[in-house]
Amino acid sequence: MTGQGAFITFEGIDGSGKTTQLRLLADHLRAAGRDVVVTREPGGSEGAEEIRALVLEGAPDRWSAETEILLFTAARRDHLERLIEPALAADRIVLCDRFADSTRMYQGLSRGDLRAVVDQLHELMIGREPDLTLLIDMDPAEGLRRALSRRGREERFEDFGEAMQARMRAGFLALAEEFPARFRVIDGNRAADAVAADIRRAVAGVLA
Repeated sequence: MTGQGAFITFEGIDGSGKTTQLRLLADHLRAAGRDVVVTREPGGSEGAEEIRALVLEGAPDRWSAETEILLFTAARRDHLERLIEPALAADRIVLCDRFADSTRMYQGLSRGDLRAVVDQLHELMIGREPDLTLLIDMDPAEGLRRALSRRGREERFEDFGEAMQARMRAGFLALAEEFPARFRVIDGNRAADAVAADIRRAVAGVLA
């Protein structure tokens, strides 16, 4: 805990249900009288949302992994300055759909051996980790099926296919082992209410 609110992130492969679970948690915390900010990455601030359109739309090979790392870091810095840090300073709970762990996976590992670059930029320009990271673990094939069923403009990473989904899942689970103090792994292969109950228990332990 930072002493200035709580910063909680949701991570997982595409189609894992993390966005739905984030909204359910936000509703639960607000009903309990908590002051909650819901945001997402890339995005969350005006400048970061503009960068989001650049990185999530278009052909899978639109950007190199190195270029993506720079774009995501720029978006995250703006997001941090304009939304996350002010909200935490006001003692609010920030729930964020993806954060630096997604960059560590998508650009740092799954698209090349660039994890060290991601971590160096993170330390230099961001310098903050979440108080709690909820990893919604999901079968890669089912996650991809869900992701493709909601086809929209932001489909660039889904187009990399099931093999990347599998690498992402393994990478996220490895991150949970690397940072056990802040990660909680939640089984997402269940009904939404069962997943939500486990999330509420994990969050209650941190907020207490």
